[in-house]
Amino acid sequence: MSSYSAKKALRSRNPSTGAVAGEVPITPLEEIPALVRRAREAQQSWEAVGTVGRCECLLGAAHVFLDRAEEIGHLITVEMGKPLAESVSEVRSCGQGLEGELLEIQEALAPEVIEDGRLRSIVYRDPFGVCAAITPWNFPFSMPHWMVLPALAAGNSVILKPSEETPLTGQAYVDIVGALLPNGVLQIAHGGDEQGKALVRSDLDLIAFTGSREAGKDILRSASDGLRRVILELGGKDPLIVLEDADIEKAATFAAWNSFRNAGQVCVSTERIFVCEAVAERFEHLLAEASSRRVVGNGLKPGTTIGPMVNERQRDHVLRHIEDAVSRGARVLAGGSGHHDNFVVPTVLTGVTDEMAIAREETFGPVACITRVANEEEAIRRANDTPFGLGAVVFGSQERASQVARHLRAGMVGVNRGVHGAKGAPWVGARESGYGFHKSRDGHRQFTQTRVVTQGR
Repeated sequence: MSSYSAKKALRSRNPSTGAVAGEVPITPLEEIPALVRRAREAQQSWEAVGTVGRCECLLGAAHVFLDRAEEIGHLITVEMGKPLAESVSEVRSCGQGLEGELLEIQEALAPEVIEDGRLRSIVYRDPFGVCAAITPWNFPFSMPHWMVLPALAAGNSVILKPSEETPLTGQAYVDIVGALLPNGVLQIAHGGDEQGKALVRSDLDLIAFTGSREAGKDILRSASDGLRRVILELGGKDPLIVLEDADIEKAATFAAWNSFRNAGQVCVSTERIFVCEAVAERFEHLLAEASSRRVVGNGLKPGTTIGPMVNERQRDHVLRHIEDAVSRGARVLAGGSGHHDNFVVPTVLTGVTDEMAIAREETFGPVACITRVANEEEAIRRANDTPFGLGAVVFGSQERASQVARHLRAGMVGVNRGVHGAKGAPWVGARESGYGFHKSRDGHRQFTQTRVVTQGR
């Protein structure tokens, strides 16, 4: 719920109340080339500090994140609506995990020696130069952290363009981390699509983006002119498959959590549920029951478990999906009405079919969509019938569910749990949901140019 004023300020509004949360100055388009030049000038001296020195410098942010977690968490909730406990946890997790991540980055970027008895090669991982990080509003502190931290640790200078929905949180992140760095190494650009497109068109070496598939394709097209490197995490339409031998209570509990958390505004939310006919009735009953226990409201109020949609546009999109599905024959098991302002009541639909928009397009709202299937073969086929491929989940006996998981065309698959992997596993999308990695050795190396220096023996 942000808007531009006549004074060229970007006003952030609380989606729960409509009140102005604060404002930041919009970055004029003509100033973006100057930001890039400043970043390029600062980058070489930052690179010269070395990986260990850079990581030691960045480690100073950890205690600030932890000390200010309540304050910044409150800001997140005011800007985008999620329950306060989730917002505070988002900030704390960045502080608690910072030291371990920096150590992982150092290991990933360390020179690697390869010898074959005749030649000796050293593999170096050097910074690209200037990186733009363009981040979304649904996790407005942790998503900048996912991109900015490894880019800086690798020796790049960074320009962060946070979502126009959450500029205050983005500014808070840059204020904290930027205070530890030389001038020009980390800068911020505020605004909407125009600023984002101008930044992408500028003299960058790397673009890291998380957001919609359509915007990702635009970035890829723009970057292709100079063959600039890109890292894209895009939308999803994640399936959940529930097999006949699944623990139905656990499956329904997970479905409710992963369909409704953050009001469904999560890239790996469960957006499609395929349940084997033999267990469908019980699963539907348990999921509907679980949805009724969710408390919708202002994220600052104790007891709230689901906040608002981030703005009216997103609310209208979700409601259109629900209305279209019902008009085409979907049956409402829970919710479906009582929506008000930017709040959408958690809704459970069954009888969802392929011609419904909610079965094909990313919804990004608190809706659980159930389709009954005859067997696991049908479930696999329908789960894969999408251009997306971010995450997927299978519930069933460990052996059988693991076999099904290997047939799913997603970058990350959870068996009887969510898609988040073990420490050190990459965060990766497939097909039209991703282009590159985040986190892990592989993810950290995405922010570097590999160079091989070979000597004779």
